[in-house]
Amino acid sequence: MITDLTFTSQSILLSAALIFGFIILTIGLFRLYFKRFSSTPLKEGKVAASRNKYKAVDVHQFRSSFIGLSLVLMLGMTVVAFNWTTYVEEMDLSAYSLDIAEDIEIEPPRSATPPPPPPPPPPPVIQEIPNELIIEEDEMVFVDQSVEAETEVYRPDPIADKETPPPPPPPPPPPPEEEIAEIFKIVEQMPRFPGCEDLSGNEEEKKACSDKKLMEFIYKNINYPGVARENNIQGTVVLQFVVEKDGSITETKVVRDIGGGCGDEALRITALMQDMPQKWIPGKQRGRPVRVMFNLPIRFMLKEV
Repeated sequence: MITDLTFTSQSILLSAALIFGFIILTIGLFRLYFKRFSSTPLKEGKVAASRNKYKAVDVHQFRSSFIGLSLVLMLGMTVVAFNWTTYVEEMDLSAYSLDIAEDIEIEPPRSATPPPPPPPPPPPVIQEIPNELIIEEDEMVFVDQSVEAETEVYRPDPIADKETPPPPPPPPPPPPEEEIAEIFKIVEQMPRFPGCEDLSGNEEEKKACSDKKLMEFIYKNINYPGVARENNIQGTVVLQFVVEKDGSITETKVVRDIGGGCGDEALRITALMQDMPQKWIPGKQRGRPVRVMFNLPIRFMLKEV
């Protein structure tokens, strides 16, 4: 028995069309067959001994043929249904990788037109300084403070001490600063993209599956910017974000951009990750979830036509 039959979508549609055409042709032939006897008078010599009076117009005489044909068609359709093959499109991710150097060199963005040069500085203003130094002297006024024998000297009245006001109350203590959790760069268990937690295996196998899922998500949703395509801009954009303890993504920024709108497109992909129903698997240090800095490289590469 043949059990490894496979059919493509074109062959399935062609078979269905042939079966439908065969049914229509069969119905037409039998209509012509019975129409031939409807216009001719029936003779008494052709009377059948069965339950039908005239055998020529007995519609049950082809019953066994129809049953056999129906069984053959149903068997064929059953074989086709059980051998229906669907192919899952697999992406070739051999040209992409999540491995990047620890020291990320920030490259200035490239653009099609160079920026205009800065305007020239204004000319210096020269002020003329006089050679002679003019010193202005104020006239001194002398007050006669001589005391004679007849001059009476009076003691001034003492000034009563005023009550000193109470000191102002001390300012309230500053509010306690919120403790900011430390952000780790390397932990025992790095954050992972969701989708591989049901996989039975060790952490390395789950990490490899998570990286593959992440690459498939990025390159299924990415749109190559038109400006970068027209100017043949290719390269790797590096994003940096923090995976929080609950798996959410915060503090996203572009640490390496190649220009042409590629950095903005990479940020849009990261925003799509935040809208997913499943969050990232947070990183763990000594069995406890912690905040981890994650570097994500996204490679923009034009395919040669």
